[in-house]
Amino acid sequence: MASVVDAPVTYARENQQRFLNELKDLLRIPSVSTLEEHKPDVRRAAEFVAAELGRIGFEHVEVIPTKGHPLVYADWLHASGKPTALCYAHYDVQPPDPLEEWLSPPFEPTERNHNIYARGAVDDKGQLWMQLKAFEAMMKSNGGMPINVKVLIEGEEEVGGESISAYVSQHKDRLKADFALITDTELFAPNLPTLCVGLRGLVYTELEAVGPKIDLHSGMYGGAAPNPFFGLIEIISKLKDAKGKVLIPGFYDRVKAPTKDELKAWKRLPFKDKEFLKNEVGSTTLTGEPKYPTLYRLWARPTVEVHGMPGGFTAVGAKTVIPSKAAAKVSMRLVPDQDPDDILKKYEKYIKKITPKGIQVKIKVHSKGPASVVSTDSKYIKAATEAMHDVFKKDTVFIRSGGSIPIVSDFANELKIPSVMMGMGLPDDNLHAPNEKFHIPNFYRGIESIIRFFQRLGGEK
Repeated sequence: MASVVDAPVTYARENQQRFLNELKDLLRIPSVSTLEEHKPDVRRAAEFVAAELGRIGFEHVEVIPTKGHPLVYADWLHASGKPTALCYAHYDVQPPDPLEEWLSPPFEPTERNHNIYARGAVDDKGQLWMQLKAFEAMMKSNGGMPINVKVLIEGEEEVGGESISAYVSQHKDRLKADFALITDTELFAPNLPTLCVGLRGLVYTELEAVGPKIDLHSGMYGGAAPNPFFGLIEIISKLKDAKGKVLIPGFYDRVKAPTKDELKAWKRLPFKDKEFLKNEVGSTTLTGEPKYPTLYRLWARPTVEVHGMPGGFTAVGAKTVIPSKAAAKVSMRLVPDQDPDDILKKYEKYIKKITPKGIQVKIKVHSKGPASVVSTDSKYIKAATEAMHDVFKKDTVFIRSGGSIPIVSDFANELKIPSVMMGMGLPDDNLHAPNEKFHIPNFYRGIESIIRFFQRLGGEK
């Protein structure tokens, strides 16, 4: 008979194919949170997750309505005297466009080369399912878990996460825990156990520029009427210089540098600019502030990026119009000590100053949140480090991510708990892009890592 420690891992290994088949069922639900026509699908994904939590043996399972998409809550709190984990993931996904670039349909999961391809495979349904299957393995093999577990899963991560942020703020007692487990990050390299201990913050805005009161014929009015696209081009060109330095006054006033130990650790990581450029970026050169190494720029320097400029005539064919309105989606990634509200005020003041005559600009804020860094001295980080070593048989490395997970800051600020970011994605998994994938062996190793992590915290190993 398997020991208490070995039984959950044995159960997980014996049920790998079923776990994968269940994940495929979840991936078939097109839970695209940003598109109104998929609102019923988003709800269906929430109900799918809630039903599985109930089947596993969780209590107080609830699909919680919000102003946006629903949250899913559940708990199992029968490990007396043991720590409590608050486990987070999200079931919503990005739109699959452009569809023509997918090698297989985005919502029909397909296996190729030990990967599963589908929208949401790695971001974040596959990693969500790792958690649930780890819970199942512990519950079904041992009749319970070594620690207490609360689960909070959202359907708005890809559109800013406003509902979960409000819920966390309003339900601190219900969500009280010792630490959070988040599975929405990646390994630094294949077969290299990785914990993410830092995230950049975000201020995501949309600039709407208005020129003439209606669309105008460019032949009749070109040269006299202000064009909002040129207004936006002029504004955007002044946000940062050719070397990547952001030109917003005061933007760098509060930028905390990484520690010397972090910088030394980053230098030891298996990273080469040439390989990164060729295999991931796919361009002719890397850009950004030249005095900082690439990983430093990606993880610990703030920046400004433009994501899209909708407006005017974009259909097939020709239409020579000066549009009345045009827009630009602009975000700023922030680093520790930068205050999103302070940065937003400086940004708004600067935009107002550099807006050309004849153009009026409105600024809409889609989302904002601060950067976060978790101490590697935390006992929860140490237990996760040891658990991943057990599974991968290699020393775990610590990295930061250039991306943002707003809930990490909410957990830190509202619940006063650290987050353990134990993700199993890979740098080439194409999250947010066509042919998104999840490496199937990493799906299984993620399940086992969570089991080992909880066992260590519960004193079973």
